Amino acid sequence: MMQGSPMLPCEACPLRSLPDIRDFTPDQLAWISRQKRTELRHAAGETIIPEGSKDERFYTLLRGWAFRYKSLPDGRRQILNILLPGDLVGLQAELMGASPHGIEALTDVSLCGFRRDMMWELFRDHPPMALDLTWLAAHGERLTDDVLMSVGQRSGLERMAMLLVHIFRRAVSSGLKRADGAVPFPLTQQHIADVLGLSAVHTNRVLQVLRKQGLITLKEGALAIGDVRALRRVAEYWEQPAPARPIL
Repeated sequence: MMQGSPMLPCEACPLRSLPDIRDFTPDQLAWISRQKRTELRHAAGETIIPEGSKDERFYTLLRGWAFRYKSLPDGRRQILNILLPGDLVGLQAELMGASPHGIEALTDVSLCGFRRDMMWELFRDHPPMALDLTWLAAHGERLTDDVLMSVGQRSGLERMAMLLVHIFRRAVSSGLKRADGAVPFPLTQQHIADVLGLSAVHTNRVLQVLRKQGLITLKEGALAIGDVRALRRVAEYWEQPAPARPIL
């Protein structure tokens, strides 16, 4: 882990220019800027927040990809959610006392750290931003619900199609779509298996089916979807478009 210095001013945050991000008022932006305490960097594969740990801060993911997970004593792991720029990291530890899950960097990441005790002031003096924080937390839980629905009820092919649509859509919303229409896809097949509750062999087999059907191209760390509607039909995944979302 490295601590970034100097910190990027909130006024220059690259997330604020994304079309799906709702901007602050000048007063809100000034208040958020005063709460920022640090900017951290982690390399791919590093643990950002260990399971069961306590941290005096929570974070906004500024750059890169990460994932939230829970594990069993024998090392088996369930990835609960993929985290992209703009997502909150470590909020649950504020409510639970210790983090009920771990956070690991999927790529090199940068995070903006905020003091935890700002929560009291936020809810007392800034109700609109407190509602934004509640929305972000609820949105994160909804994404986890989508994955749980897949693991519990969808077939392996449906699970894979749902996950690829889900990640593709979120990557586009985070401003990561390339000129050729593809988005970065840093997940390995083991990561995918840990999200979907499949074996590594089954994961590979299902990916090959989607490739042969011409629905996806997945190579060199990038994902392209030829026909998003067709892949949605495979997944039976027709989530409603999300409104412009806030960030902290």
